[in-house]
This record gives sequence, structure tokens and C-alpha cells, in this order.
Amino acid sequence: MTVQSAAPLSALSLQSERPRDAPLVDALIDRAFGPGRFTKVSERVREFATFAPELSVCAWQAGRLLGCARMWRVRVGGKPITFLGPFAVEQDERSAGFGARLIDRACQTARAVGETHVLLVGDAAYFARIGFVRVTAGQVVLPGPVDPRRILVRALDPRAGDLAGSVQAA
Repeated sequence: MTVQSAAPLSALSLQSERPRDAPLVDALIDRAFGPGRFTKVSERVREFATFAPELSVCAWQAGRLLGCARMWRVRVGGKPITFLGPFAVEQDERSAGFGARLIDRACQTARAVGETHVLLVGDAAYFARIGFVRVTAGQVVLPGPVDPRRILVRALDPRAGDLAGSVQAA
């Protein structure tokens, strides 16, 4: 599934996160989520996950970082998969469709290198439009409390099968 943005393709550059982008990406994430994000279960996952900058995507326009979608390598039930998040878009750009484009590009990049699933914790109504579905309650176990309706997955390969088990280090 490919999502289109309101911005013309020539105006928006989507590229893998580079080491030099990290300070800008971290600042954007801080602005978007504030210190409360450190209490969330997704942060517990990122404490042991392996960051995958080659799968992570940044959106740039005229040298300005507009958004980011970070990807991490984990395992679920022994199966290697990717975990998405955080993803953030500058406040003044949130209605332009950049978030959906970022996530879709990150998923396409993951699929291109053979990844089978992308897992995240988020709003089902938002992420359903880019191919994510709810995981059956209790099927995927995260390292802390989470509303099971917010555990979502996008299968990148139709033969990938379902995920089942605990989220663990890659």
C-alpha cells in the first residue's frame, strides 16, 4: 500500500536516517512527545532493541526536518521483525500526510531487505490506513503494561504468518 501526501514529491525528500541527523531527530521527538514518552512500553522495547537507521526514514523539505520514523530490530517468539517508533512530525506539518508517507516508506524499505513484519504500539484508526491491523489480544507480549488494542502489526510478506510470543532483543 502506498500513501500519497498533499506535498508534491519534489518538495519532500524521504531518506534513511544518517548519524548526523540524530540530534535533529531527537529534538523533534522531544518536541512531539515530551518527557512522558519515557514511561511508555515502547521505550522499554527500545531499551533492548537494536536501532536500524538504514530502515528509519526522515522527511526533509528545503533543508528542514519535517518528520521521522525510527525502526528497531527485535524478535517475537524467536522470529526477527522490526519495531516502529517513535515517529514524529513537526506540529505545523501534521495535516499534510507526511506521517503516513514516512511510515509507508519505512515499511517498504524493511520489506525490500527481507523483513517480514513491522510491529508498533499506536492508534488503530490512524495506522489502519497504512496497512496495520490489531494483533489478537495476548498473542504478542510487550515488556510492560499496554492496552492490547494498541498493539498493531503490518505483515510485509503475505507468507509471513502471524506473530506470537514475547518481544525480545534481536
